[in-house]
Amino acid sequence: MCLIAFAWQAHPRWRLILAGNRDEFHARPSAALARWVDAPIVGGRDLEAGGTWLGVTDAGRCAVVTNVRDPRDTRDGLSRGLLASGYLAGGAGAADHARALLQTAADYRPFNLLTFDADTAWYLGNRPGPRAQAVTPGVHGLSNADFNTPWPKTRALMRRLQAWLDAGRADDFAPLFDALADESRPPDDQLPDTGMGLEMERFLAGAFIRGDRYGTRASTVVALGHDGRGVIIERRFGPAGRVVAETRCNVGAA
Repeated sequence: MCLIAFAWQAHPRWRLILAGNRDEFHARPSAALARWVDAPIVGGRDLEAGGTWLGVTDAGRCAVVTNVRDPRDTRDGLSRGLLASGYLAGGAGAADHARALLQTAADYRPFNLLTFDADTAWYLGNRPGPRAQAVTPGVHGLSNADFNTPWPKTRALMRRLQAWLDAGRADDFAPLFDALADESRPPDDQLPDTGMGLEMERFLAGAFIRGDRYGTRASTVVALGHDGRGVIIERRFGPAGRVVAETRCNVGAA
């Protein structure tokens, strides 16, 4: 997952609204959004390392992870996806989990992690060093830098989410999927410089990345309600942005 905007405790019905794109090599094997048979997780699954990039539970927990874009950084360490699935399958609240993870965060590949329970939300990262902070109510964004780093595509998705909130929408998630499908790119002088070269920065600059080998694999919207009910919807894509399928799962109280 490489681009996320979310609203925490900012909607009368939904305590969490999250919209995100997972960008990955198309050759990396993964399973579609589903209920896992071996853990209380509803989410996609990375079939190479076994974790997830984004998932929820019927208890109202949610976790999402991104990498950190820095070609100079080592890629050694445990899989990032195990952070998200480990939190979702565990019993600790977001705050206790955050405090415990600080002790082992350096063991993982470069990551940004967001965790949510019924009451609290936390951001955790391990670059340049392990750190954690509680998330305040409102609209926030995350890509492959730090929490709320103002990359153009992150700011744009946050604006689109804020507009969705301002319009008083509740069950119409189409505008959020439209925002995740945005392929527009900012001028070169607004692009971040992460050490990958201008052409690659341009390729990665849109919310939706269309490529034959690498690109947006899934667009996902999560809505978790104050009443304990929620929904997660995943749209999947193949090489060159080809639409593959869409899956919707209800979670929480029946």
